[in-house]
Amino acid sequence: MEEQQFKQVPQTCGKATASMVLGILAIIIPWIGFILGIIAIVLANKAFKEISQHQLGGRGMAVAGLTTGIVATTFYGLLILFGILGFAFFAV
Repeated sequence: MEEQQFKQVPQTCGKATASMVLGILAIIIPWIGFILGIIAIVLANKAFKEISQHQLGGRGMAVAGLTTGIVATTFYGLLILFGILGFAFFAV
């Protein structure tokens, strides 16, 4: 009988998981999403470095965290900017 050899799955990077979760929450939660998006971007960048140094899994989650973090930060940043400009022009 043949022995089965199983391929060992690399351990997933915790920073990548946290980045993805925070990126998704940044899109869902209004106003706080701006800060969560920035944190997701920073964690994703740290996760990329950790994944390449230690050959860990979770690169897809880091990409998802980076993408959702950028989208949320941009959206809420523009929303805040337009809010400030609207208040400045129409509150006079």
